[in-house]
Amino acid sequence: MTGRDPHEEHRAATPLELLYDLTFVVAFGFAGNEAAHFAAEGHWRTSLVGFSFAMFAVCWAWIQNTWFASAYDTDDWIYRLSTMVQMIGVLVLALGLPPMFESLEHGAHVDNAVMVLGYVIMRTGLVALWLRAARQDPRRRRCALTYAISLVIAQFGWIALLLAETSVGTMFAVAGVLILIELAGPVIAERRLGGTPWHPHHIAERYALLTIITLGEVILGTVAAVDAVIRVDGWTVETALVGFAGVGLTFGMWWMYFVLPYGELLHQYRHRSFGWGYGHLFLFASLVATGVGLHVAALFIEDEAHLSTLTVVATTAVPLVVYVISLYSLYSLLTRQIDPFHIWLIAGTGAVIAVALVMAAADVPIAACLLVLTLAPAVTVVGYELLGHRHVADVISRAHAEQPAG
Repeated sequence: MTGRDPHEEHRAATPLELLYDLTFVVAFGFAGNEAAHFAAEGHWRTSLVGFSFAMFAVCWAWIQNTWFASAYDTDDWIYRLSTMVQMIGVLVLALGLPPMFESLEHGAHVDNAVMVLGYVIMRTGLVALWLRAARQDPRRRRCALTYAISLVIAQFGWIALLLAETSVGTMFAVAGVLILIELAGPVIAERRLGGTPWHPHHIAERYALLTIITLGEVILGTVAAVDAVIRVDGWTVETALVGFAGVGLTFGMWWMYFVLPYGELLHQYRHRSFGWGYGHLFLFASLVATGVGLHVAALFIEDEAHLSTLTVVATTAVPLVVYVISLYSLYSLLTRQIDPFHIWLIAGTGAVIAVALVMAAADVPIAACLLVLTLAPAVTVVGYELLGHRHVADVISRAHAEQPAG
């Protein structure tokens, strides 16, 4: 385990990485389902706080493993078994999400015992791999040990916080400190201690694959909404409109993500990877939240959500806004520039979303409102198919001319 070549040709995601990602389908599903039901009941505090906490825990676990695998994937039996341990941890964490949401709603403290257990299981597997890398890659020993030590300190903190059974406010205050420790470890290791030999195109592909998996939550929300229409009215025009709106929205959000060549940008701006990598926490959360919004729409159609039409449409529209802003912010974090072309695309997308919200405020049927929302990603898609690809190609060309990659 001496590190892979960061410029290795044809570096692609492995079957083991794809298998590992499947456990996150379960975790996203649990988080989305719980958030949707509390939102449908109007319990916004529980829904938003629980969802945010769950999404950070799940996505951060994935991020740490992914960057390690990009640098040190030996694919031997030790590495495979360590990955299996982490997969078990993800599933245990997912099982801990429902009691965590319930405790936020009814308890005096956060019931995150099962979540912490899952987190510790995950980190046990990852820490073992970092210690192995420290022993077998002497040149990067300090870097690997920094990763391992920051993880161990954070895990002891989570366990101590669990045993203390503090109030909800105290728990999240201390959790904020522990999260900063977990986020700071990689920054110190990569920027001050030499870093790891991660592969930019491999990392871009891994993030893209999780984006696709996360979009599965939007598909699930679409199916729930269509099923709700069928249960109430049978197969009607509204059924077709809701189904088309959900699938169209999913497809448009997928297309938006893949118009930007993140692999090339990471290769050119390797030293700017942290903002891009950490920024995906918001992007992944917004995708799952879009699925939550469609799930809430399904409950509304079944008369199980006593909310206004505007509120229901907003549960899908707001995450879509966050997704669009996150997507273009990731580009700006890498290129260190605010592209006027992107500002026009964001403005056009916002205008379409605003129309959907105005329609919802006027009590236009929810199927029509969702159909208008489907057009929002089309602004970026059309803009890039007409002008954007040449525009980004020019940016990359200038970057290559101005400075070497790295």
